[in-house]
Amino acid sequence: MDDVMITLEEVADLPQDSYRLYDIRDEVSYQYGTIPMAQPYPSEGEEETLPKDRKIILFCMHGTQSLEPAMRLRKRGFDAYSLEGGYAAWLRKQLVVEDRALEVEETLRKKGRFKEKLFTPFAKAISEYNLVEPNDRIAVCISGGKDSMLMAKLFQELQRHHKFPFELVFLVMDPGYNELNRLLIETNAASLGVPIQIFETQIFDAVYQIDKNPCYLCARMRRGYLYSKAKELGCNKIALGHHFDDVIETTLMGIMWSGQMQGMMPKLHSTNFPGMELIRPMYYVREQDIKAWRDYNHLHFIQCACHFTDTCSSCREDGSNISKRMETKLLIQRLKENNPGIEKNIFNSLSHVCLDTMIAYKYKGKTHHFMDSYNAGDGITLDEPGLL
Repeated sequence: MDDVMITLEEVADLPQDSYRLYDIRDEVSYQYGTIPMAQPYPSEGEEETLPKDRKIILFCMHGTQSLEPAMRLRKRGFDAYSLEGGYAAWLRKQLVVEDRALEVEETLRKKGRFKEKLFTPFAKAISEYNLVEPNDRIAVCISGGKDSMLMAKLFQELQRHHKFPFELVFLVMDPGYNELNRLLIETNAASLGVPIQIFETQIFDAVYQIDKNPCYLCARMRRGYLYSKAKELGCNKIALGHHFDDVIETTLMGIMWSGQMQGMMPKLHSTNFPGMELIRPMYYVREQDIKAWRDYNHLHFIQCACHFTDTCSSCREDGSNISKRMETKLLIQRLKENNPGIEKNIFNSLSHVCLDTMIAYKYKGKTHHFMDSYNAGDGITLDEPGLL
């Protein structure tokens, strides 16, 4: 088996035109971040398209599941290898603190595309939904991913130019990250000039043995801890990095998996922590623009670091890591091929709800059924449009 393994150092010594790198992880993981110059691995049945005049170097997250396909390719005549340590080993080598704060900030100030696509919609959401008010003390919650770290930089930029004073606390909750993910968060924060405060919890261990809805429980526990710590630090708001795509995915997920129409609000009052609010200032920011900013600046972030999904689907024996959110994300991508405006239409539907065409709806926990008013003459009396 040793001859099928290849290290990063050995790859670095190879002429660039002598090999090809292939990422065997799922599409979502590949899109989230991969080794430069790596290509997605061909789908099943298309492996014959791989070049036989080059070394074929495969990698997964930790270098465990790329071994089998590398050996399979060898039996078919390919000069194939498995990258030792996988993407995680490459990522670990990127953990060098460099002062890149000013350089990255310039992309949000002067680069037309990023100012227009990132800062402008960020500021629009804050203005439209009144998310930031004078003398607010906001806990900017950083998970370590691309979305929350960009949110931190946008908040810093907003604070420099805003007309009234407000305070920021950059809060990181460690729910039980592995060593690599913890180091990656700390390195990125130091390099980007984000003064984070980290506090520890053991949420991942607490939910790991839960069979039913562990992700739901984990999310609720994480939010509770964030509220509690933010309040302890004198904050009146917590800011989460949910973006435009999260909003529409959540809407579809509710319809397809929960049988309900439910949106994701730009701000909410906390029911368990009086006086606290949750805000989502990335509400209008598109994920594709976040990715473009990340890649332009050659930044690397953690994806999902919990015990359930910190590996890719190819690194788990049952290949079961694809979540309902990932499944919904991929569905939207497929639908977009025939309807480029579908994302905007889903988002717009949240503010164009026709209650007089709904069988029932809930408001403040109370269900209102159309039959309650129909017999009183308040129901629809005209033919519905388009149904002839």
